[in-house]
Amino acid sequence: MKTTTLVLFIFLLLGCTSGSEEQLSIISDNSPNIQGKDAYLSSPYVTAGDRLYMVGNQDGTFPALGWHIKGEMGGIWNHPIKLMDGFEVNVTVNGKILPLNKASQFVNYPYANKHIFQFEEEGLIIERIQFVPDNIQGILVQFIIRNNTQETVESNVNFVGHSNLRPTWLGERSNMIDSKDVSKFEEDYWVVKDSLNPWYTIFGSDRAPISSKTMEEPDKINGTSDALEYLVEIPAKSEKTLNFAITGSYISKEEATNAHHSILENFIPLARAKKARYMELAKQSKLTIPDKDLQETYEWLKYNCDWLVRTVPEIGTGIGAGIPDYPWYFGVDSEYALKGYMAIGQEEVVKQTIKLLDSVSMAVNNNGRILHEMSTNGVVFNKGNINETPQFASLIWEIYKWNGNEEFLAKYFPTIKKGLKWLLEENDANQNLFPDGFGMMEIHGLDSEMIDVAAYTQRAFADAALMAEELGETELVQQYQDIADELKEKINTDFWSETFGSYADFIGTDEQALHLIEDALVRADTLNKPWAVEELNVTKQQILQNPSAAARPFVLYHNWVVNTPMEMGIADSTKAILALDNAKKFTNPFGVFVTGIDRDDTAGNDDGSFKGSKVFSYTGAVMTLPTGVQAVAENNYGRPDQALDYLKRMSRSFSYALPGSIYEVSPDYGMMTQAWNIYAFAVPIINQFFGIKPLAHKKTIVIEPQMPSEWGNASLEDVKVGDNMVSIWHTKSKESHQIKIQQAKTDWKIELILPKGDYMVTEGKPASRTENDKTILTFTDKLILVTKK
Repeated sequence: MKTTTLVLFIFLLLGCTSGSEEQLSIISDNSPNIQGKDAYLSSPYVTAGDRLYMVGNQDGTFPALGWHIKGEMGGIWNHPIKLMDGFEVNVTVNGKILPLNKASQFVNYPYANKHIFQFEEEGLIIERIQFVPDNIQGILVQFIIRNNTQETVESNVNFVGHSNLRPTWLGERSNMIDSKDVSKFEEDYWVVKDSLNPWYTIFGSDRAPISSKTMEEPDKINGTSDALEYLVEIPAKSEKTLNFAITGSYISKEEATNAHHSILENFIPLARAKKARYMELAKQSKLTIPDKDLQETYEWLKYNCDWLVRTVPEIGTGIGAGIPDYPWYFGVDSEYALKGYMAIGQEEVVKQTIKLLDSVSMAVNNNGRILHEMSTNGVVFNKGNINETPQFASLIWEIYKWNGNEEFLAKYFPTIKKGLKWLLEENDANQNLFPDGFGMMEIHGLDSEMIDVAAYTQRAFADAALMAEELGETELVQQYQDIADELKEKINTDFWSETFGSYADFIGTDEQALHLIEDALVRADTLNKPWAVEELNVTKQQILQNPSAAARPFVLYHNWVVNTPMEMGIADSTKAILALDNAKKFTNPFGVFVTGIDRDDTAGNDDGSFKGSKVFSYTGAVMTLPTGVQAVAENNYGRPDQALDYLKRMSRSFSYALPGSIYEVSPDYGMMTQAWNIYAFAVPIINQFFGIKPLAHKKTIVIEPQMPSEWGNASLEDVKVGDNMVSIWHTKSKESHQIKIQQAKTDWKIELILPKGDYMVTEGKPASRTENDKTILTFTDKLILVTKK
């Protein structure tokens, strides 16, 4: 999908009942934007803000969407409540009703979107543009009615708001009980209130309506539909603008009213402020590479990250996992995603999300266990899968390396110590250092000793040893490191399967394995995967013919998590290369299958739409997270070209359905935007290709690049590390490879690690040494220029 740029000048002719003549200037000649596909006009989009967001279809309608609250995940949400199911707009010209429900075009912008409706017989083009201002519980929707005829057109615009004030998921557990909505027309707008709760929504225009009425809808249980009608006269070859604000509050009418007036009176400066902030997001960790499709994907993922920021003042601020069905807070999703958020410079939401997860987890569990899923009303649904506790420890260490803030580390280390204690004392019955319980794969019965839990636990203890040393808790350093060392050895022996050239899905008893095989056989047979049925039957016979009283490793599902030892860099290199090569069997053009037995011989050529089941399921899914993990793993073992191949596979899903976004399940299923996508791109690109390894606590930035062979000229600019900023430019030719590095500070060190060789330094005064077949150049200069001929 190619980015287009549209220039729109809107002139409003002001009458006595007209609203503001100011234009919605969020669309301009330097705004990135992507046009949607005709085939996906009946699929969803999101207009996002930190307090409120709107989900509808690209054609301009608001169908029932989602499964978490069945049919309710679309519309306008102001968490922890919903405001509206959506709205309908009709324009009547010469007695003919023109419904705005079949947009001919959808255009997405980083901070707004636009629907275009064409009525050729009437000579009208109507555009609907919307954006959500920062920190405000409301949305601005602007209609531009363009008259292309030679005569004045008189039109009646009818706006019907379908209010549905109701609690979000698990509201009943927090005593949020939905009741009948009651509407009242006040001044020039509708005020809707839940009759038993202080929940409000207000909607109206900056023009005075000529009529208002409540629609009779007997099928509506608790919602209400209310209409506003406006007379709009459009002179020949001219246009008129009609602005609407939809606002809400779960606290008071005053909040909703203030937001309503603020948006209608200030939408121009609010739009400019949001646009300016997004331009800053684009500048941070700015990537320039020969592959412009991948470059655009990476840029828009930064915008996607901001779409997922969710603020509920009484709860806190944090990233949601995905829209529309996972707009609330998750442990593991954040533990992956925040590493990417930090690398692209979105530090504030990283701090806020960690604060939220830690405080709620300690309040609910009080033992270091990190929660899995929490609704925006504060109700924790799942107190935490086993992998989330060790992954939290590694997240904290990673963020500390970026920010160098010892207070940050000291604040969360007590949670980490408790969590590691809980991990082994309460979840390791046989005391072999492999905790028991669910990891990333939520398959019934797959909760014994899981490979991902083991790999993330090993990394957690290794990172905890470094944290303990940093904080002077010397008695813990060796204790944690000894566990990490023993786990690394055990993972490479106890979990390894020579037969499959892969790490096992799990370690368990024969009885557990046989039960799981029966379930897997049903799955493989139902999905018509004969190779998987044959393999599972062979494994079953081997177990029956060679029984074991002791637990042992099993490869049954070929789940993506078998690649986590390579993601964590703890697999020995011989096993790693063999496992990485075998993992390629379980891919299609979009990436890695979640469950390997779901692939078949045609999977490698399958690049069409994902056909999900009637009931929402990840069966047969290829997802960005396992594909990103694979890219990280390939880079860990010095294979950047293979890593780049996985990034390209994921990029094939970019703008496939929603322009400017990558779906959770490739290419077009599940969440239309997903938080952990940024982990899958930022970590391989920033930490690995460009090789930025921050050590902010030491005022040092280690740079060990391993660039893909097809990236000739490539740059990464304005990467924030602590209070420093670093930029890197690579320029390759047949004769030489030049690396230019610029940093903002002179009291910081740049440690450039390159393959052993002779280098010419033309800017900077390095100290040089050779170590393990590597040349290490250490600088304190602002500008560094190194060339290898």
